[in-house]
Amino acid sequence: MKKLVIFDLDGTLLNTIADLAAATNQALEKLHYPLHPTQAYLRFVGNGINKLFERALPESARTQENILRVRELFVPYYDVHGTELTKPYDGIPSVLEALQKQGLKLAVASNKYQAATVELVKHYFPQIAFTAVLGQREGLPTKPDPLFVKDILRQTAITEPDTLYVGDSDVDMQTARNAGVDACAVTWGFRTREELAVYHPKYMAERPEDILHMLK
Repeated sequence: MKKLVIFDLDGTLLNTIADLAAATNQALEKLHYPLHPTQAYLRFVGNGINKLFERALPESARTQENILRVRELFVPYYDVHGTELTKPYDGIPSVLEALQKQGLKLAVASNKYQAATVELVKHYFPQIAFTAVLGQREGLPTKPDPLFVKDILRQTAITEPDTLYVGDSDVDMQTARNAGVDACAVTWGFRTREELAVYHPKYMAERPEDILHMLK
C-alpha cells in the first residue's frame, strides 16, 4: 500500500479555470490585447503562469517583456479574486479526509506560483494537514521536472515505490514518469481521457472516490 499521495492542484483538486481566465483577461484588456473565452484557457494552462500568458498573448506579441507586463497585472488581481469562481471538484474534500484518516501522507505539487498555491490550499482544505505544499518557486524549474516530487520525498522520507502521483494533465503524467513514481490520471480536469491514456498511467480515476479504491 502507498504511504504518500501527491496531488496536482488545478484541474485535480480545484476547478480554477474561471478565475484564471478572469485574471488573465483583465490583464489582457488593460494592455489592449484580445480576450479569450473561459474554455480556451483549458488549453493554455498546465506549465505555470508565464507559459499561460505566452499562450494567451497574440503570437506577434509573445515577448518576455509582454509576458512580464501581463504577470504584473495578473498576480495582484488573482491574489484578491482567485477564490471567487474556484471550487473543489465534487467528492474531493471527503476523499482527502478519508485518506488522511487512513494515515496516508498527503502533499500538493503545482505549477501555480507558490504564494497562490499555499493560499488556495489553505482556503479550500483547512481540515487537511498536508505534509508539503509546493508551487512554482522563483529560479526553480516547473513540472514536468521531477524536482517537485523529489523535494516532497526528501521532506517525508518516503520512497518512490510508496508514492502515488495524482494529476489531470500530460504535464502531470510526465512528472510522475520523470520522478519514477506511479501515476493516477484523473478524467474530471482540464484534459481528456484520451490525451491522458497516451502516457499509460498505472491508474485512471473517473471520480475522486476511485482513488480510495485503488489505494486499498
